Amino acid sequence: METNNVILEAKGISKSFPGVQALQNVNFRLVSGKVHVLMGENGAGKSTLMKIIAGIYEADEGDIFLHGKKVAFTRPKQALVNGIAMIHQELSPILDMSITENLFLGKEIVKNGVLDYRQMNEKSAELLNRVGLNLPPTTLMKRLSTAQQQMVEIAKALSFDSEIIIMDEPTASITNREVEKLFAITRKLKDEGRCIVYISHKMEEIFQIADEITVFRDGCYVGTYNVDEIDEAGLVRLMVDRDLSQIYPERHNVPGDVIMEVEELTQEGIIDHVSFQVRKGEILGFAGLMGAGRTETMNALFGLTGPLTGKIRIEGKEIDKPTPRKMIEAGIGYVTEDRKGSGLVLDMSVRDNIIMASLSKLSHMGKVNFKKANEQSDEFKERLKIKTPSMEQLAKNLSGGNQQKIVLAKWLMQNPEVIIFDEPTRGIDVGAKSEIYRLIASLAEEGKAIIFISSEMPEVLGMCDRIVVMSEGVKKGELDKSEATQEKILSMAANVVNGQEETV
Repeated sequence: METNNVILEAKGISKSFPGVQALQNVNFRLVSGKVHVLMGENGAGKSTLMKIIAGIYEADEGDIFLHGKKVAFTRPKQALVNGIAMIHQELSPILDMSITENLFLGKEIVKNGVLDYRQMNEKSAELLNRVGLNLPPTTLMKRLSTAQQQMVEIAKALSFDSEIIIMDEPTASITNREVEKLFAITRKLKDEGRCIVYISHKMEEIFQIADEITVFRDGCYVGTYNVDEIDEAGLVRLMVDRDLSQIYPERHNVPGDVIMEVEELTQEGIIDHVSFQVRKGEILGFAGLMGAGRTETMNALFGLTGPLTGKIRIEGKEIDKPTPRKMIEAGIGYVTEDRKGSGLVLDMSVRDNIIMASLSKLSHMGKVNFKKANEQSDEFKERLKIKTPSMEQLAKNLSGGNQQKIVLAKWLMQNPEVIIFDEPTRGIDVGAKSEIYRLIASLAEEGKAIIFISSEMPEVLGMCDRIVVMSEGVKKGELDKSEATQEKILSMAANVVNGQEETV
C-alpha cells in the first residue's frame, strides 16, 4: 500500500460513548491526490473517526499527525484553518442568508469598519466557478437545491484552501445527474492534489470514484485496499464478516385479494389523478426520478397533506377526508423517508420510541400497562435485532440502521395490514439493508400489503411484485416484475416513448 505523500496519520485512536465503544485502537492514513472511500456497517466507526479528525469530537486515546506534526483539534474551526473540512450528510446552511454570507460567515471581509460585500461577492463568484455552480453569489441559500447547497459547502472548503475534504454520504438526496456532476468536481479536486474522503453505502458509486477503500467493522480498522484489489463481494465480506450471497430474499407467496384501492387521487399542482391497487401479500413498488411525486402521493394518501380529491377504499370501505388517525385506525402504517425528522424522537429512549404509537393499545382507563409495554418492545428488539446497550439508550446515540429498525418496530407494534415504506434503506449499510429486505419479505409472507418506495433501482427490481412508475406527480405506467427492467422504468420515468422524449 502506497505511503508516499501521506498528509495525515491517525495512530491508536479510541473513542467511547455511553454504553458504546465507537473506535478501538484504530490506525488510519490519508494520501494526497486520492479519493479515499470509507466503508463499513452503520456504527462501524467511520463518521466517528472523521469527526475526530475534523475537530468535532476528541479522541479518548491516540494521536493524529498532520504532515508529520502532532495535532489535537478541539473545535472544527481549528481543523478548518489547518486544511481539513467536513461536509456533513445533513447540511445546515443558514437558508435566509445569501451564498456569499454563508461562504464568509465568521471570516467576513471588513473595510473601514463596514462589510465589504463587493470583494466578498467577487471572491464568492470565483469559488462558485471552481465548483461549476453558475449562480449569482447574492442568491439566497433557500433557493438552492440540495446538490447546489453541497457545492456551496465544497466552495467553502476551498475558501479555506482545504487539503482534506471529508464528504459524508454526499449523494443520499441528489439525482443521478447531480451525482455525475459531484463526481466530476471530486476528480478535479483530486487532480489539484487534494485528498477527498468519501463515506458512502452505495456500492455502485464506490467503484466509480474510489482510488483507495478503507473498511471498518465494529469500531475496528479492518484494512485499506487499492480499488483494483477488491470486488463488491469481497468488500461486503470484509464489512459484515459474513457472505451476503443472496441480498434480496427469495419469495414464493402469491398475492391475495385487493386490500386497498386508490382512484384518481389528486392534489392540485402536486399529484394528478393517481390510481393503483395493492393486494394482501404483495410488495408494490413506486419508482421514479427525484421529484416524481412518490412521497407526495403517500403523504396525501395518509392524510398528512391536503386538500385532495379522489377515492381511497380499504377492504371496500371508503375513507372520507383521510387523516393520519383515520388511516392508522383503518390499518395503515407509514414508515416515512425522514426517520430523524418524522419517524423518531431522538431524545427519547429506544423503548419509548417503539411504544409511543401504541399507547392506546397498551393502556386501560388512561393508565399504561408498562409490564406489557416492556414485554412487547423487548420482543420487537429481538425480532428486528436492534443493537443497543439497553432499551433506555437514547435513540440519537444509535447508528442509522438501528434507528431505522426502531421506526419499523414502532409501526409493527401497531400490527397494520398495509405498510408504506418510503426509502426504508436510505443511508444504511449493506448488512442492515439485507436484514430490512428480509423483514419486509416476511411481512408480505404473513399477508401484509407492502408499498415500497425507493430511488435505488436494484432494490425496486429485487423486492417488488409490481412497480408503479411516476413522473412529475403523474402515474406513467405499471410493470409486473416479470417484465420490469431498469431501462423500461427509466424510460417511463423520463417520459421517453420509442426513443423520443414526450412533450408535455
